[in-house]
Amino acid sequence: MGGPGPRARPGGALTGRGRGLGALIFPGLELLDLFGPLEMFGMLPDNPVLHLVAEEAGPLPSGQGPAALADTALRDPGGFDVLLVPGGMGTRREIDNPPLIDWPGTQAEAADWVLTVCTGPALLAKTGRLDGRPATTNKRAFDWVAARRPEVHWQRRARWTQDGRVFAASGVSAGMHMILAAIARMHDGEAADRVARLCQYRWNSDAAADPFAR
Repeated sequence: MGGPGPRARPGGALTGRGRGLGALIFPGLELLDLFGPLEMFGMLPDNPVLHLVAEEAGPLPSGQGPAALADTALRDPGGFDVLLVPGGMGTRREIDNPPLIDWPGTQAEAADWVLTVCTGPALLAKTGRLDGRPATTNKRAFDWVAARRPEVHWQRRARWTQDGRVFAASGVSAGMHMILAAIARMHDGEAADRVARLCQYRWNSDAAADPFAR
């Protein structure tokens, strides 16, 4: 595996191919890592299609208990404009699950945007798609994630990181700050501000303002 990561394409907005967003899910995922970003992305005026993708379609228990329902299996054909990889305690198990590692690596090559949250970067990093890029992860799991792939430029002090079309967010609620930053890149700052207002969410638009790094 490995390689340069997602191909850069001209322009900032979604391509309009109608493929929408594919979020990888697995047992033990962190609910807010997944549904916080999906809530905000789903408020975009172009109404992008949102898919939950797992090894097999069906319900998967989250780390908090309630299940997330996968509508797409890894083996199903097709790709997405946006790839989202959440984190959670389940990443400790899935880091050694080849099918769940291979899929985001392949998707990241074709996607226009790659977004990952919390310990989700550990899964994407193992594909080699983050090699040589700045990325961050959950503060409490930082050493564990960084040890999985030292070729990544892991940033301890960062609410989120961005390298071209690849974003990585620190723990849990940072994913919502990251998705707003990504929306600002995909569309513009006004679109991100509008989504934040609709969510009644105070967006920290400064990735370096990270009070939890202490």
